[in-house]
Amino acid sequence: MAELSDKHLAERYLKGEEGALEVLIKRYLKPIYGFVYKNVGDGEAAEDITQEVFVKVWKNLKKFDRQKSFKSWIFTIAKNASIDFLRRRRTVPLSTVEEFLSEKSDFAGEIERKSIADGFKKTMKSLSPGYRAVILLKHEAGLSFREISGELGEPLNTVKSRYRRALAALKKLSANF
Repeated sequence: MAELSDKHLAERYLKGEEGALEVLIKRYLKPIYGFVYKNVGDGEAAEDITQEVFVKVWKNLKKFDRQKSFKSWIFTIAKNASIDFLRRRRTVPLSTVEEFLSEKSDFAGEIERKSIADGFKKTMKSLSPGYRAVILLKHEAGLSFREISGELGEPLNTVKSRYRRALAALKKLSANF
């Protein structure tokens, strides 16, 4: 069943095959957790939000428009759940990129990585929510510009323009760290 598309799995689940939902959950558990973690910067909260996302998927799968991308739909749920969490918390922390930096075992390397990660975190935090959303949906969720356009309800050219401006802002701001 793992070789079936997301849409076929959703259809099978709606026809009563419980195992189809399990396959979808296994397929998206790590990507959704990673995406949520990048948005909220808190591992424990990311676990709770990820669980909330899959409960929402389970409850609302019958409402899913099978003409659209399941991947876009589930990442939109994750994005909205992350935003709701951040609103409740009244802060907008972003996770660091330490895990993506090359491994260095010496003390100087650790200081350098921490400095770069802190700079990146501050830079991302300084972006507007619209820019940050496009960057995260593109790079963390792996959505195409067309999918991002559909999920944000923005014209395709607006999303592309916002992405270019976000990259330019990141480049300009990153010169400071």
